[in-house]
Amino acid sequence: MFDKLMRALRKGHRDERGITGLETAIILIAFVTVAAVFGYAVLSAGIFSAEKGKETVYLGLEEAKSTMELTGSVIAESADNLTVSAIKFTVRNAVAGEPIDLTAPATGSNSAILAYVDQNQYHNDTEWTVAWIGSNDGDTLLEIGEKAEIAFDTTDIDGAATSLNPTLTANEKFTLEFKPPAGAVVTVERVLPAGLDAVMNLH
Repeated sequence: MFDKLMRALRKGHRDERGITGLETAIILIAFVTVAAVFGYAVLSAGIFSAEKGKETVYLGLEEAKSTMELTGSVIAESADNLTVSAIKFTVRNAVAGEPIDLTAPATGSNSAILAYVDQNQYHNDTEWTVAWIGSNDGDTLLEIGEKAEIAFDTTDIDGAATSLNPTLTANEKFTLEFKPPAGAVVTVERVLPAGLDAVMNLH
């Protein structure tokens, strides 16, 4: 009787060892599965981040390649030696960049915007004209090696003969922001001299 009891106990222990081994295998498979899913998620996130980083770099390069820069002097003109009648500055394509559309507002299809601000007023979209300096291929695109003079007429800021109000006079500070369709804004910030001449080089 005792022997039968011991055999039953030993048999039970063997069955428990089998069950324990099976449970261990299931747990191990579960760990491996979870690790595989986690690894896939991490890998996917890494690939996504790398793609986003690449897109950001390309966008940055595109913006840099579509940048204008100020070249030469900023000229202010006065028709009566009392108020400024026009402001002119020259731009060129920076860092051998992409062509920039300089279609003037008079055509009704301009994509570059000129904004004016002083201590008394702000005009976000003003009238401006462009004159090409030196060699150019005859189109409206500012390309490598080309220079364009942008002129702002203070007596016609909207194409309807509207003047700055109040007018721009001696000792006043003004800012022009030339905003191309892509790339950095060209900012012209100057202070007028104490006495106005017909033509002034605003250093």
